[in-house]
Order: sequence, then structure tokens, then C-alpha cells
Amino acid sequence: MADVKLDEGLWRSGMLPEGVVEKWFVADGAVVSAGDAMAQVRIEGALHDIIAPTGGKVRIVASSNALIEPGSLLAQLID
Repeated sequence: MADVKLDEGLWRSGMLPEGVVEKWFVADGAVVSAGDAMAQVRIEGALHDIIAPTGGKVRIVASSNALIEPGSLLAQLID
């Protein structure tokens, strides 16, 4: 099982401690491959795609419109 966490490097200034999950490109329970775009998040006004680090079945933890912080767990990929 692999955790999909939010990279703390996406926050440039640290002035806005929260971001938001804009949308998921995959459904809960979908199977993804390493490198697939899974979701889009908005941090400090910029959109970033979240890429699957490995393949597996998606278990979404942070739903669309959820507030997120650096290091937040977004999803888990189950082998």
C-alpha cells in the first residue's frame, strides 16, 4: 500500500497554510498506474496535478473541496 500525500514543496510562501482539492480525475476504487494524474489541487492560487507514485486501487481520503495542508494524506493506493 502506498500513501499519496501532498508535497510540502507546493507551498512557496507559507502565507496561506491551506489548499483545496479541486477535483478528482479518478473515482474511489479505480485502478491507476504509476504516473497517472489522480487529482487537481489549488495551493496559493495555482493548480497542481497529483500524480500516482505507483499503481494500485485508489482509496480516496480527502474528498473534492476538502481543505488540505502540507503533508496531507489525499489517497491510498492498494496493491
